[in-house]
Amino acid sequence: MDIVIRILQVLLSLSILVITHEGGHFFFAKLFKTRVEKFYLFFDPWFSIFKFKKGETEYGIGWLPLGGYVKISGMIDESMDSEQLNQPVQPWEFRAKPAWQRLFIMLGGVIVNFITAPLIFWATLFTWGETYIPINEAQYGLQFHEVMHEAGFVDGDIIYAVNGKDIDTYKEVANPILFEDSCVIDIIRDGQETSIKMPHEFFRTVLSNNVQGLFSVRVPVVIDTVVPQMGAELGGLVKGDSIIGINNEQTLMFNEFVNVISNYKDTTISIVYARNGAVDTTNVYVDANSKIGIGNCEPTRWIKLKHKDYGFFEAFPAGINKGYELLCNYIKQIPLLFTKEGATKIGGFGTIGKLFPATWDWESFWFNTAFLAIMLAVLNALPIPALDGGHVFFLIIEMITRRKVSDKVLEYAQTIGMIILLALMLYANGGDIFRAIMGE
Repeated sequence: MDIVIRILQVLLSLSILVITHEGGHFFFAKLFKTRVEKFYLFFDPWFSIFKFKKGETEYGIGWLPLGGYVKISGMIDESMDSEQLNQPVQPWEFRAKPAWQRLFIMLGGVIVNFITAPLIFWATLFTWGETYIPINEAQYGLQFHEVMHEAGFVDGDIIYAVNGKDIDTYKEVANPILFEDSCVIDIIRDGQETSIKMPHEFFRTVLSNNVQGLFSVRVPVVIDTVVPQMGAELGGLVKGDSIIGINNEQTLMFNEFVNVISNYKDTTISIVYARNGAVDTTNVYVDANSKIGIGNCEPTRWIKLKHKDYGFFEAFPAGINKGYELLCNYIKQIPLLFTKEGATKIGGFGTIGKLFPATWDWESFWFNTAFLAIMLAVLNALPIPALDGGHVFFLIIEMITRRKVSDKVLEYAQTIGMIILLALMLYANGGDIFRAIMGE
């Protein structure tokens, strides 16, 4: 059921973005009195699921959910329909329009996607506000991934500034670490202030180690749930117990508990726990997956969430700032894809699906949709033939040289671009399949 919910969210999100993106092309085409022959959600080779015609345009839904398209008269596009180009130029055709109008028609989809993200953020901030864990207030500090340990961090460190600027959220630390050549992290360790300079190109280490989270809030081991018929329940542990040791080894923090218990698979251990101020010991069986059947209390037991509500007009500039920040971070990620480590992380629809939670959550859905709008806009703006950016590239050449690029060159470029895109799609989705098989 979880995978079905994810698939439905991906389909709905991409459908919204495809319609708005193609709607941008459609709007400018109509604005400049250019004929649009087709407007389709998804592709329709051989047949369509649904279609109707209104005026000069056929609207429909295809059966292949890999995007969508508008077919504009007199334009070389993914349909590779060059027959009409052999006919005399008609005033309603794309090729009959001046270069600046054709430029706006081609940029229409990207423009709408760039606008979509901040509008979504405006609506979500007004509806739900913003909630986050203030990591600089972590009572027990932070616990770090091994790659962060290698960079000099110690579990329990509290991060309070990056490059001299006070921080409050996870992303204010993670983004500079991942996207800047070098940054300085200010921390408090054992009550003393000190700084750690991150290694050059640390992102390579993060990518090669498949790091899912650089750090998280460090919390004690306090049982919140007990799974029936597993070691914890059979050993007499109950909700509210604090685990403080395993086989005479102190494990006050949850990450310490997880690390130690991983050494005792399929065996019985002695657990020291505290209940109502009294300390006791019990024997508990650890299964083959290093589990005893407990769920720990959420970090919010020890650190209070921060929440900010936004008024209707206040949410607008905040939404723009959020969209701009997301755009800048995504653009910074693009060069990473051309590194050896980054190339192995390129994903397709499976990777997109993992962005969405296994349960339907509208706030998360709209955030991910906004992120995908930014991603779609940036990728479509790249000067690759067959993408909007490829068409724009040739239009800019025309505007500079005042000479149209020949239709034959555009046809060849479109063919090459389609081959490149197909290869990238196969590579990306093949990578998803490989990672699924390998359990990554």
